[in-house]
Amino acid sequence: MATGAVVAALAAPFLFAGLGGVPFDDPGEGMHAEIARELALSRDPLRLTLGGVPYVDKPPLLYVLLAGAFTVAGASEATARAVAALGALVAVSATAWLGARLAGASFGLLAGVALLSSCGFFAYGRYVRPETLFIAALTVGFALLLAGMVDRRRGLAATGLAIFGVAALAKDPLGALLPPLAVGLALAAAGQVRPLRAWLPRRGVIGLVVIASAWYVAAAAATPGFAWYTVVDNHLLNIVRARRFPDGDVPLSALEFLIVATLGAAPWVLAAGATLGRLARRGAWNDPTETPWVALALWAVGVLVLTALSPFRLPHYGLPAYPAIALLAARGWADGGRVLALVHAALFAVLGAACAIAWAFGGAPLTRVLEATDVATLKAPAVGAASVLDPTLFVPVLGAGALVLGAGALLLVVAVGVRRGGATAAAAITAATVLAMMPCVAVAMHAVASSRSVKPIAIELGRRAAATDLVVHEGPLEDSGALEWYSGRRPVIVDGLRSVLGFAATQHDSHDVFWPRPRLAAAWREERRIWLVTGRTDDASIVRALPRPRLVASAGGRRLYVNR
Repeated sequence: MATGAVVAALAAPFLFAGLGGVPFDDPGEGMHAEIARELALSRDPLRLTLGGVPYVDKPPLLYVLLAGAFTVAGASEATARAVAALGALVAVSATAWLGARLAGASFGLLAGVALLSSCGFFAYGRYVRPETLFIAALTVGFALLLAGMVDRRRGLAATGLAIFGVAALAKDPLGALLPPLAVGLALAAAGQVRPLRAWLPRRGVIGLVVIASAWYVAAAAATPGFAWYTVVDNHLLNIVRARRFPDGDVPLSALEFLIVATLGAAPWVLAAGATLGRLARRGAWNDPTETPWVALALWAVGVLVLTALSPFRLPHYGLPAYPAIALLAARGWADGGRVLALVHAALFAVLGAACAIAWAFGGAPLTRVLEATDVATLKAPAVGAASVLDPTLFVPVLGAGALVLGAGALLLVVAVGVRRGGATAAAAITAATVLAMMPCVAVAMHAVASSRSVKPIAIELGRRAAATDLVVHEGPLEDSGALEWYSGRRPVIVDGLRSVLGFAATQHDSHDVFWPRPRLAAAWREERRIWLVTGRTDDASIVRALPRPRLVASAGGRRLYVNR
């Protein structure tokens, strides 16, 4: 427990510092914050809404926690992001605790730092999305279940199973089912799957089923069609890319996904890979004492491989594997030596050189990388929007990154020459180098959020629009999810059916919220003043078909028009 507390104290400043310094990123954070703000007013977790429209795409845990935080500390960017950061803190602490339980305190410390400093995990740890809560539930569940198996404590194992049910409330029901499957496969390989009650105690199974299913059953009873949408459309049909209610997300190719997932866990994926190789060479699955490690290996590899084989892949789908990768990496450093240190030195040198080159070219190479991997930027062309990432925003980050990575490479080379304690020193240098990069990641995220936030447009709209004026948003509302948050005005939606609100648009109480283009064109000619917010290019927007649209403001990749 002490190791988890130490790592939590180390991680907290990295995760919580400066959370309120920039507005919500849109699309991305704003939608989730606005759903929670509306929940705080309605207090009905069975009827989540966005812009007053039923939202059934994700379960309620994030929104319930955010709404509670808003009630206690006030609705703000810092409060919202602190909930995500708290989930990340729990995941880091649980990873360190499990590492210490399996191999000692120093091992646990390194595993916790490895997860914290995986840039993909760190980025989402400061971002308003369900991912860190999902990962926290998975990590705590694995930690308690595996520790309960090792210590032969059924109560601990039962608690771990029940907490997997919380993962279903955080993001996806599969989070409750697949982790026990990975553990069961590891036990079966070692011939230890029986007795079942040793790792599947009845209390734990009941807790898992009840926690994972209760909200879904209640939501299905409250919203006709919810069960079909969740099980069939959002999962089964999504796998074969044949959804009836598709959103605007654009999947990565299998290779792109694996590259993004690997870079997001760098450099720790190298040491984790070394551990996997050693476990495979030794046939560790036959050794009952290695069952926890085999289970972690199966989970990490399974998440990445199954996602790569799926037709639908988003960059963050690899995040659930990161705690297991961090633990495997810590073991890799414990078993490793000079070769591992030299490989990391070479990696840091290459990455440092790449940062220096991108810095010399004004940030353009990094922008191209982000445009190829960022969810919002990928789907922009599909909906007629333009990318708003400014390469010059990343120049200071790239310069600092080049210096940090270069220094880390040099120090690792020096550590290789140390006869005693060289591997420990190399692991510490690796951890310190990537931790020093985390502020650069935070600054880059702030730059992205500031450049594409809806806040400037929303503030202008709130200042100018009268109470009797009509506000219209063109395209999926989640693309400007914080519009109502910042403006205080609720829009109607034009041409926004390819959206996470697509299913809700079929509900009887949503018809007046979703307008076809001809209805807006007719209303635009009437006496009532209408404000139109759009993030689409001139060629793709309805603006070109409207008579005498007046441009009022332009910011964050969006424009604000008025008809009179």
